Amino acid sequence: MHRRHLALVAVLALVGLSGCAGLFGGGEVSPDQLNQNASYDWDAQADVSVTLNKSSYEAVYAVRNNETLAVYDRDGLGREQSVPISALKFRYENGTVVTPANSSMNATQSRSQTTINFPGEGNVTGQVAYTAPRSGKAYGTPTHLRGATYAVTLPPNGRVGVPLLSQVNPGGYETSVDEATDRMTVSWPDGVSAQQLRVRYYLQRDLYIFGGLFVVAVVLGSIGTLYYYRQVQSARRRRKEAGIDLEEEETDDDIGDDGPPPGMR
Repeated sequence: MHRRHLALVAVLALVGLSGCAGLFGGGEVSPDQLNQNASYDWDAQADVSVTLNKSSYEAVYAVRNNETLAVYDRDGLGREQSVPISALKFRYENGTVVTPANSSMNATQSRSQTTINFPGEGNVTGQVAYTAPRSGKAYGTPTHLRGATYAVTLPPNGRVGVPLLSQVNPGGYETSVDEATDRMTVSWPDGVSAQQLRVRYYLQRDLYIFGGLFVVAVVLGSIGTLYYYRQVQSARRRRKEAGIDLEEEETDDDIGDDGPPPGMR
């Protein structure tokens, strides 16, 4: 019986250790995931350019004399969490683009971050790009390259500028719109020193919907105010017809006619 207990403890220990390894340790990201196909804008002027799509985003980072790049997001409690990247590519200064399939580039993922290992055995200079999932009408990221210039391109028809519907942090940004694609780009040409970057945007159709709801609210409010005013006026007419207001007026006018109050005569 004692040996059975020891064996059970040993099995539980192995399961626990394997669970901890999966939770805290690093694991290589699937090559099939990293070798997915995607097109990137290598000619962006910013050090970090992010293009937002409906359910994903594409990020391009300019790196100089580095071997790796660690990227992560933050959850609702502010804790660091890894980024599920795919379609990983690296572009050298001479324009050559490589993928994990034809180079030594790979990526490892832990619970708190994803580390991209650049091709080659030493420091390299160029651009690294990846794709990651997203949702909603907001995008936020820690500034992995502090002080670098950033640019975030919104989905088609996406805009910022209306305080109630959009918000951009940090300040000091500029906006421009590509008329051909109907995409607005929010950029920080002087660099970003803040720890976090966040863009909350709206679609132009949302502005029309919001404006329509505002007009409806104003109309309903006006109707309600007019109805209340008419009810008050009707009540006053009924009071006058019953002589209630007249009696109150006479009482007010006759104050002092009977002389001073008792005790003061």
